[in-house]
Amino acid sequence: MKPKVLVTREVFDDVLDFLGQHFEVTANQEDRLLDAETLARQLAGKDGAVTTLTERIDQNLLSRCAKLKAVCNIAVGYNNIDVPACSTRGVMATNTPGVLDETTADFAWTLLLATARRLTEAEAWLRAGKWERWQLKQFLGRDVHHATLGIIGMGRIGQAVARRARGFDMNVLYYNRRRVAAEIEAACHATYAAKDELLARSDFVVLQVPYSPETHHLIGAAELKKMKPTAVLINVARGGVVDDAALVQALKDGTIAAAGLDVYENEPRLHPGFLELKNVVLAPHIASSSEATRHGMAMLAAKNLVAALTTGNPPNLLNPEAKSVRREG
Repeated sequence: MKPKVLVTREVFDDVLDFLGQHFEVTANQEDRLLDAETLARQLAGKDGAVTTLTERIDQNLLSRCAKLKAVCNIAVGYNNIDVPACSTRGVMATNTPGVLDETTADFAWTLLLATARRLTEAEAWLRAGKWERWQLKQFLGRDVHHATLGIIGMGRIGQAVARRARGFDMNVLYYNRRRVAAEIEAACHATYAAKDELLARSDFVVLQVPYSPETHHLIGAAELKKMKPTAVLINVARGGVVDDAALVQALKDGTIAAAGLDVYENEPRLHPGFLELKNVVLAPHIASSSEATRHGMAMLAAKNLVAALTTGNPPNLLNPEAKSVRREG
């Protein structure tokens, strides 16, 4: 008998076909949001799951899913998964790193350019039929070329963002928990700076750090006050890295000039103050959303699940300690 698995959200047909070669698959191709109770019921009796950031995998759910051996997230981030709780119960957890780096870096630049040049504000004005003549001071924006770019989080995506800055002749600063190797700094033409120095000197600040208790509200009121009043903040990392209430206030007060956001606290709900502001560009968590990349993410998650339930060695395992717990059990 084939192992039983659940795919919690809609995925590509060929991904389901691939999983079907190995498992008995229950798939949510209607793409319904599964509340905690429904998710627990559907996972009961399953050996594995392909999940997304909309499903919370926590101790309470795991206690109701005794057969579960693997949870494979379609995302690089995994703050929806209680990894220690998975480890305690011998449940392997995986993510999908690497496949979305370049696409996410592209979108960071999409937001940066759109915000700098007030594109969404200008388009809304044009669509409203307000464009009657050319004016010298119409929608004056900020130059990106030769400006200073500050990147907080110099992992793979942060490095990809930095490499793109060469085309704009930018001065690139970065802050990271640990300074990266000299050869990476050279390849990215980036200079390490303390966080406060980066905030004070940068014309554009791009956030690219994972969400964790340590990065919760990494950018709050105090940090925003350290930025230039002409500065632009870009967040393509995770909601919760920025204190959204503090950012709304800073944008209202002119503490910083503008922001471009793809992620939010408590998404898909977002702070209503953002909708009242013209100096913020808003996107619905689509930084990795090219067809090729989202397909690659889903297929990688499926391959992780196949490996987890066959060899016990998925390539993107987040908690190797879970394997020994499962063996002991």
